[in-house]
Amino acid sequence: MHSLKDCFCLKKTRHLLETHDTLASETCFSVNDVEALYILYKRLSSSIIDDGLIHKEEFLQALFSCSHRQNLFADRLFDVFDLKRNGIIEFGEFVRSLSIFHPKAPQQDKITFAFKVYDLKNTGYIERDELKDMVLAVLEESKLTLANDAIESIVHKTIEEADLNGDGRIDPKEWKELVTRYPSLIKNMTLPYLEEVTVLFPCFVMTSKVRDSQLVYGN
Repeated sequence: MHSLKDCFCLKKTRHLLETHDTLASETCFSVNDVEALYILYKRLSSSIIDDGLIHKEEFLQALFSCSHRQNLFADRLFDVFDLKRNGIIEFGEFVRSLSIFHPKAPQQDKITFAFKVYDLKNTGYIERDELKDMVLAVLEESKLTLANDAIESIVHKTIEEADLNGDGRIDPKEWKELVTRYPSLIKNMTLPYLEEVTVLFPCFVMTSKVRDSQLVYGN
């Protein structure tokens, strides 16, 4: 005869499996992949604050091995992963966001995610100052230094080419057209090892060595 504790644990396990099944049906991951990601999630969510949720400090620790490092790019990634905007990343948010980096994820999902990262003020547009701030953040993370004139030139040429309606900013449609012409803009949105999460645990470093020719776009 099962004890009350056994029944409770069984019910909890079934609920967890149903959640994994749901996440698998809504993402590019299989149920086994989701289970592997759950193990990773538990490790990350207990690395600093052991409460089963990923806080920004833990996210930065996983991303850059430094929980106190200030980086606009990392902050934006956390904000976009945090779908509920409550300052933490729950397991469902973790899986759904990582799925966008899967090689089989639709191109539009990658384009939309990248746009949100650059849209610092959440206005629905990428403005000149936001683009410059993100260029500086990416250069900093890459440990590269450019003269201010060179940075201004990058920002100016990007806005000039992308801003088709001449309003001085980039809207989602213009961003999509720019990425269509230059797919390398979202190359880091594809992480090949996410196809093998049950074989090789993902290191959760948001860099990609995939070549443009290897990018797999959905419809």
